[in-house]
Amino acid sequence: MRKADPPGRDVLRRAVGGQRRDVAVGGVLGMGHQTGEALVPVLIGLAIERGVVDGDAGGLVMWLVVLAVVYVGLSYSFRFAARAGERASVTAAHHLRIQLVDRVLAPEGGAAERRLPGELANTATEDAKRVGAVSMALVVAISASTGLAVGAVVLLRMSVPLGLLVLLGTPLLLWLGHLLSKPLERRSETEQERAARASGVAADLVAGLRVLKGIGAEQAAVARYRRISQDSLTATLRAARAEAWQNGVVTMLTGAFLTLVALVGGRLAARGDISLGELVSALALALFLIGPLSEFSWVNAELAQGRASAARIAEVLGAEHAVAQGAGALDRVEGGLRLRGLSYGPLHDVNLDVSPGETVGIVTVDPADASALLHCLARHADPDEGAVELDGTALTELGLAELRATLLIAEHDADLFEGTLLENVRAAAGPEAPVEAAITASGTDEVVGTLPDGADTEVTARGRSLSGGQRQRVALARALAADAPVLVLHEPATAVDAVTEVRMAAGLKELRHGRTTVLVTNSPALLAVTDRVVLLDRGSVVAADAHERLVHQHVAYRTAVLA
Repeated sequence: MRKADPPGRDVLRRAVGGQRRDVAVGGVLGMGHQTGEALVPVLIGLAIERGVVDGDAGGLVMWLVVLAVVYVGLSYSFRFAARAGERASVTAAHHLRIQLVDRVLAPEGGAAERRLPGELANTATEDAKRVGAVSMALVVAISASTGLAVGAVVLLRMSVPLGLLVLLGTPLLLWLGHLLSKPLERRSETEQERAARASGVAADLVAGLRVLKGIGAEQAAVARYRRISQDSLTATLRAARAEAWQNGVVTMLTGAFLTLVALVGGRLAARGDISLGELVSALALALFLIGPLSEFSWVNAELAQGRASAARIAEVLGAEHAVAQGAGALDRVEGGLRLRGLSYGPLHDVNLDVSPGETVGIVTVDPADASALLHCLARHADPDEGAVELDGTALTELGLAELRATLLIAEHDADLFEGTLLENVRAAAGPEAPVEAAITASGTDEVVGTLPDGADTEVTARGRSLSGGQRQRVALARALAADAPVLVLHEPATAVDAVTEVRMAAGLKELRHGRTTVLVTNSPALLAVTDRVVLLDRGSVVAADAHERLVHQHVAYRTAVLA
């Protein structure tokens, strides 16, 4: 039974196969270039034979003209071969980046689990680039092989011993080069893993810079990054040493091989087995062979790094989906939400009914309960037991795209994007969406009034040009503008002052009137505008009533929302 190929090899095969036209064109043109390069010593030898040995001026001029034509041909062949190879390399890397982005953003999720954003970015840039470079390496390998083959044939025609020496010695050198590339492949994989980890931690620290400064944890963060960065540097230096060692040993072996070719050719010329012109050609060919053999050293290094990066890409592309794609659809959306015996993580046997058009608050004593609940509602994960139903249909039966357009989860740590403030609000809004009403209801109109260009003010990546409270208001406006039939909001007002929070609560109640809304929050101002509130304690529903009554009658509730 044939052993299955490693996943990384499949990534390499598809990356190169997708660019086979450019690889083939580059390879053919590279073959022409190397053939011309191999013929140059022969033509020089013929020119010397005719002009110097035979004294034939006409023959000398003729062979010099032929030499000039060959130079022009090999020059253009090299130029267009390099262009085709580089195009194949860049295009393959681009397609891999698209595949990685598609996989990371796939509705089924799973690819980003246990991976920092910086790690994924490193995989989509550096690893994709290294795998793409394999296409260029193949073009170079085809070209170099042709140069070696033509050189061997020419040497065989001059002298069988010389030709056999090249034909037998070259495969041995290539095999040794392949063996020497194995340590580089292992160390390159480690280098990329640690570099990706360092990038991920750096991105994490930059994202949380304000928080770190606020709690005075800059020194601890710097120490952590310094340690991880040092690990990455150590791995990079080990990979560089492995590459330098490989290149050095291969260069030494190549030099010894070419010295042997030159010695054998010299002895044959001294015995009269080959002419002066043939000796010049043989020595020039021996020098020419340095190029193809050196290129094989580079090709081996590129292939080693490409295989290591392909394995990392395969891990992301082959990551298991967090949830399965459903095939069902809702004929009509009313907005009824129901949890039946839901158990997931810290939650166990949670039962809850939210009627269409109702506004329900959910208070959690433990924030982990809120996170688990949101994971199930958003279908980032499926419950261990029980089910979540939308209008009587289990979420697991619905297509993810339709589900997330119908049931919108606006999480607490929602990010903004580069673009204007208005573009951020309109990000998920349809043509008839209540954008202006959403801006007013969320209190974002106050933010607009403080910005230099109003709603057209540019927002930097992740909204870092805005304060925490401003970001929350814009994020809430974006969620409200989406006008989803069912909206779940998680702590949308933790970074605003009490007055703004009350205004946001009133605007939310007015704008979402008649639409199903779930507020997962411990904010008294927001809970005051709900129709009823459910209290989750130790993973179960322990109380459900109006906010005012729960405040007066339930100690655990009062502690959760007022403490």
